Amino acid sequence: MKIRLDKYLANMGYGTRSQIKKAITEGSVTVNGSIVKRPETKVDTEVDTVCFSGKPAAYRSYEYYMMNKPAGVVCATQDKKERTVLELLADNRRKDLFPTGRLDKDTEGLLLITNDGDLAHRLLSPGKHVDKVYFVRVQGRLDSDDIEMFARGLDIGDKNNTLPAELKIITSGETSEAEVTIREGRYHQIKRMFHSVGKNVLYLKRLRMGSLVLDATLGPGEYRRLTEKETEELRQGNAAAKNGSVKGDLLC
Repeated sequence: MKIRLDKYLANMGYGTRSQIKKAITEGSVTVNGSIVKRPETKVDTEVDTVCFSGKPAAYRSYEYYMMNKPAGVVCATQDKKERTVLELLADNRRKDLFPTGRLDKDTEGLLLITNDGDLAHRLLSPGKHVDKVYFVRVQGRLDSDDIEMFARGLDIGDKNNTLPAELKIITSGETSEAEVTIREGRYHQIKRMFHSVGKNVLYLKRLRMGSLVLDATLGPGEYRRLTEKETEELRQGNAAAKNGSVKGDLLC
């Protein structure tokens, strides 16, 4: 893909267009080892080597980050009152990233951050039902009756009951722990499902969505780029969904 040099650098987050144009005209940018002072110079993102202030400025059309979202931050690109997940990306320069598969402010766990709008659009389209797995701690005793009710689908106050969900009890007592798998993404769905069976959610963490599994080495607020294997599996799953062979969405 051939694009203007200033757009190339702007897309990669090296500054505003005016800042980048100034840097180019001052000789801070090279293309294939030669100084280029014309911002409108076309570069091939697949072939040309661009350096900014002596350091390689590799071009990535799309970026994919896995984050272990901590409680207390919101899944938004910007917010006037709250800290956002994008503010946790300390080494991020580009401005086109956004969270895909949002989590509530007090919910932790797996979050995909990308700039691949086409992928995100298909992943979030209503009518697709990708598995999403959560660890949950609730106030109240979980038992086989809860498992059956989750499996049948629950009335959470919407027009239709939830789709069948899988509840695996880990511990049961005054406070219980479990893993729950859902295949849709209604507003506050997990909390409302447990509330419908008389339990109050104390802690919620997403562990998996589709093929993407939370890296256990990531602490709250930490993140990393997806591996090539993870990215390819995500794309393959999305391609299958586009062709109608997978039902799922990633919105929670």
